[in-house]
Amino acid sequence: MSLDGYTDDVSARPLRLSGEADMDRVDDVRASCDAILVGTGTIRADNPVLLLRSQVRRDTRIARGLRPDPVRVVISRSGDVDPAARMFTTGADRIVYVSSAAAADARDRLGGAADVVDAGNPMRLDGILADLAARGVARLLVEGGGSVHTQFLTAGLADELQLAVAPFFVGDSAAPRFVGDGQFPWNAGHRARLAAVTQAGDMAVMRYALSGRYDDSPGGAAT
Repeated sequence: MSLDGYTDDVSARPLRLSGEADMDRVDDVRASCDAILVGTGTIRADNPVLLLRSQVRRDTRIARGLRPDPVRVVISRSGDVDPAARMFTTGADRIVYVSSAAAADARDRLGGAADVVDAGNPMRLDGILADLAARGVARLLVEGGGSVHTQFLTAGLADELQLAVAPFFVGDSAAPRFVGDGQFPWNAGHRARLAAVTQAGDMAVMRYALSGRYDDSPGGAAT
């Protein structure tokens, strides 16, 4: 995020917050995870691929008997996801969780590009996490965007928060923030524990332990 807490600006092009050092750090965290989760807002705004950048990290995963890349997961109540988005046309192993009402249409829209899962009505994050665990996902990286961050954090479902702060301001209240409004478990009376502060290029990276399952290894990530 920026110094004033924004994750993008209001221009048509995605704002690049991370430098090369932080992008490599994120790639290392991704490589340590079984799956990466985003919402449809991130797909629309950034059109990410969500594959590892480093072939060395991919080869290391293969040598450990893992998939070359983490499973890519999308949550979408409406099921309105673009089958032409890069994550659906590149690589493999995709799961899309949708509401019961949207499941049939989403399966028709995506065809065989993803495993579309009926996540109930209303969708429940704890049910999605249970389904991922049954599929062998022990370590999940939640990359966003702001709505997804808010849902996981207000529900108390994150074990760790990693914040990388870019050294500039956005200065526009219409821009998207890291989280939205909500009742968070961590407040003035219940402070999160700052576990580590490191540097990635010109960015400060802060790791906060949010639960007793926090992993303090260098590549540790939220589960």
